[in-house]
Amino acid sequence: MQLYRAHVLVCGGTGCTSSNSNKIITELEEQIARNGIQNEVKVVRTGCFGLCAEGPIMVVYPEGAMYTMVKVEDVKEIVEEHLVKGRIVKRLLPGGGGKDEKASLEGNDFFAKQQRIALRNCGVINPENIDEYIAFDGYKALAKVLTEMTPEQVVDVIKRSGLRGRGGGGFPTGLKWEFAMKQDADQKYVCCNADEGDPGAFMDRSVLEGDPHSVIEAMAIAGYAIGANQGYVYVRAEYPIAVKRLGIAIQQAREYGLLGKNIFGTDFSFDVDIRLGAGAFVCGEETALMTSIEGHRGEPRPRPPFPAVKGLWQKPTLLNNVETYANIPQIILKGPEWFASIGTEKSKGTKVFAVGGKINNTGLVEIPMGTTLREVIYDIGGGIPNGKKFKAAQTGGPSGGCIPASHIDTPIDYDSLTQLGSMMGSGGLIIMDEDTCMVDIAKFFLEFTVDESCGKCPPCRIGTKRMYEILERITEGKGEEGDIEKLEMLAKNIKASALCGLGQTAPNPILSTLRYFRHEYIEHVRDKKCAAGVCKALMHYEIDAEKCKSCGICARQCPVKAISGEKKVPYVIDQNKCIKCGVCMEKCPFKAISKKA
Repeated sequence: MQLYRAHVLVCGGTGCTSSNSNKIITELEEQIARNGIQNEVKVVRTGCFGLCAEGPIMVVYPEGAMYTMVKVEDVKEIVEEHLVKGRIVKRLLPGGGGKDEKASLEGNDFFAKQQRIALRNCGVINPENIDEYIAFDGYKALAKVLTEMTPEQVVDVIKRSGLRGRGGGGFPTGLKWEFAMKQDADQKYVCCNADEGDPGAFMDRSVLEGDPHSVIEAMAIAGYAIGANQGYVYVRAEYPIAVKRLGIAIQQAREYGLLGKNIFGTDFSFDVDIRLGAGAFVCGEETALMTSIEGHRGEPRPRPPFPAVKGLWQKPTLLNNVETYANIPQIILKGPEWFASIGTEKSKGTKVFAVGGKINNTGLVEIPMGTTLREVIYDIGGGIPNGKKFKAAQTGGPSGGCIPASHIDTPIDYDSLTQLGSMMGSGGLIIMDEDTCMVDIAKFFLEFTVDESCGKCPPCRIGTKRMYEILERITEGKGEEGDIEKLEMLAKNIKASALCGLGQTAPNPILSTLRYFRHEYIEHVRDKKCAAGVCKALMHYEIDAEKCKSCGICARQCPVKAISGEKKVPYVIDQNKCIKCGVCMEKCPFKAISKKA
């Protein structure tokens, strides 16, 4: 075995790949060879480190120095200074290094309050090398259950851990496994939902890109527990890196005898195949997902019967999402008590969130259940850019709701979010600042839902469209008295009557914003104002006569010639011609133009 004095880990996740991490790796290998240290330094392409706002990221061990926002032209300096001369390149450390000469993952505030279980190997191992996964206790849990435990004991461990499904409503995982285990059938299936479709969510993608074997191992454990011999990972085709690495991992597991016949010399056989989704949001719903795997149009089926009784091809089927499975091997190895000791009374363990929107440290975080929203935003996320005030957080994507600033100290767990009118969902967390219009946010998420509805049931197909039309009117300044009440009535009816989770949760963004920001709806309808200045039809631009220098820059830049004036006379905007594009305000060097609600 080749021994190296240094390892250079470079993020190979989708985010950093889009920022040229592939070229960085190529240049790194070339510079290392040029300096004759290719037998001393190993380059490892890993999964996502999580701190996406600072990517591409490179970590050099044994020092643990973390370089952020690395460019191809920085590589030569890193190799010559750090890898050859042993001098850390301080300017590339987070924040330019500051006083800390060894800024590292462990010392970074972004990671300080995190506890990585599902993400334990992401950014640590090469996801395309099964030996690295095995070196970190990979497939040890599978060996344990096959040689030391009965299926009933495995299910009991999962039940006692308190693990709840990480893909939506938080149904107890062990209970779901028990239902499937107790079904008497000649064929059972294990499915993995890797079809996360929430805008801004990329938790499952990152796990598959950075640690695909953890999901494969967990699915095999689930197969043993319920008596299934075949598994399917349903992953969207828009995740090419995840699909590629998952395919490599499955092939490697087969070659090592960890998938296939008589695993670990037992009579247990299990295999996994990939099924690609075309990106339909509704296929994240379990019955629609299974219908799609069968080769049909992805539409939900009425429940009951539930998939544990009649699922894929009418056979008992177990379905969990990527993050849920990623926790399983650690629960088996460390015990249910260990996992249950993390989190809150009714929400055990950790939760992965994709944090985005108006926040400095966008990226992937894994926190113990019960961590407050304030801690995520300010301690981990680094606060709101430009000193703006926090206004609201959207959790659960189009199926979730908005949590106002007044609840910033609420612990994040299943029950707390539900009480606030939101939900955990798969883990999208969008942060909004004071410049956000909550009516516009509700319209944005509803537009997504309208577009993604499969159309099978009238409440979702017709009802969501009618709600969207009302919101469109309101944001265009055409809102009428009674519109808010109509919205509320429609939302409640759709929530109660839609066939599947997509339709039942589609009203949540509207109901939650009405609950906490009703005054903004009233302003839009009654006063024809958008205080945030987002809804174009309800705002206008004005030139401050005292600040205007009559330079004419705004007039020259205006695409519709709506601005006029002359030397020594302040310019004015013709509101009838103005298309409210904002170019004039952006180009004015004297800050004489402002946006008015």
